[in-house]
Amino acid sequence: MANKLINQMGLPKSIANVFAARNITTAKEALSLTEFELMEVLDVSLADVTSAIARISEITCPPYQTALTLMEQRVQKEHMGGHLPTRLKGLDNALCGGIPFGVLTELVGPAGIGKTQLCLKLALLASLPTAYGGLGGRVIYIDVESKFSSKRMIEMGSKSFPDMFHTKGMAQEMAGRILVLQPASLSEFTESLQQLKISLLQNQVKLLIIDSMAALISGIIGEPIHSSTCLTSLSREYGQGPARQHLLGWHISFIKSLAEFSRIPVVVTNQVRSQTRDEACQYSFQGQSREKAVEDHTGYDSHLVAALGIHWAHAVTIRLVLDSKSGKRFIKLAKSPISPPLAFPYNITSSGITLLNDDGIELTGPEINSIHCQGHSDIINFDGERFQ
Repeated sequence: MANKLINQMGLPKSIANVFAARNITTAKEALSLTEFELMEVLDVSLADVTSAIARISEITCPPYQTALTLMEQRVQKEHMGGHLPTRLKGLDNALCGGIPFGVLTELVGPAGIGKTQLCLKLALLASLPTAYGGLGGRVIYIDVESKFSSKRMIEMGSKSFPDMFHTKGMAQEMAGRILVLQPASLSEFTESLQQLKISLLQNQVKLLIIDSMAALISGIIGEPIHSSTCLTSLSREYGQGPARQHLLGWHISFIKSLAEFSRIPVVVTNQVRSQTRDEACQYSFQGQSREKAVEDHTGYDSHLVAALGIHWAHAVTIRLVLDSKSGKRFIKLAKSPISPPLAFPYNITSSGITLLNDDGIELTGPEINSIHCQGHSDIINFDGERFQ
């Protein structure tokens, strides 16, 4: 709108000709000057300038919209976009239908908490026929750490949909809809990404899963991620350094563009790392002395944070934190533009993740983003040392 031509705004011909003669042709050029500057440049009266600016502003500025109008537009957009139901009633209700299309959804948590279990169930659900509530398409599953298990996925299917999976050949048909990629390096992953745009359309792909992004990006700094432990070996923010940030930024932008281009749900898992001493003091509610940090760790309950850093956190639209505290597991809806922060207790059964409560527990403060790790005898503190 700022580049709209002044001669198309219905100004009186005499004043429009003056603007053209002074080479002020667009709304942006006119509105960049004050009324007194325009009086001097155009050599016209203040009344003429005020009238012209009012007309230009009226046409250039977007119309006002009510909150009701914006809400109706959003509902319509979400209806057109669609969701992948997780079959976890409470979570689906909070997300207005499930995992949304066209954006990034992140699953973050320590090793063994159930991230891959949820990914397998989502892959299964996306490949189900629409008659069974699925998306009736294929799934591209990028399996970085070789954790994908066809046997486990079929077990989930046979327990969740026994009538369908007991049909002869159905298990093989469903498994055949999951396209698994296992890149051995970050460069292989990058090459695969560049070919995905075509594959998403040609293969009628309905879901993209990357498990896990942190393991891939660890190649930027050349440090392995020890997935067998609760903590990653990454003790520094990935975003440090221009080269690292640029490389991570490219992957973030490209994956987001895949989601927007294909209008499918994109689910990415992320791992955790220990919080540094500096990070612990960034916020008033986290500020504490070293002695207090040592005291907190004696219960083997470390304060962890998601890997990949702040730029990645801003890129994801939905963040689900899978956490364990006091012997109970929770799925925490930590980031969502359409829901308050909620926590749902869950178990992992033969049919996959099942919620123990569909109502959810509303959380406030830092607890919604905190990640706990219990049962380990050595916990990395803020300075990279270990408490024994």
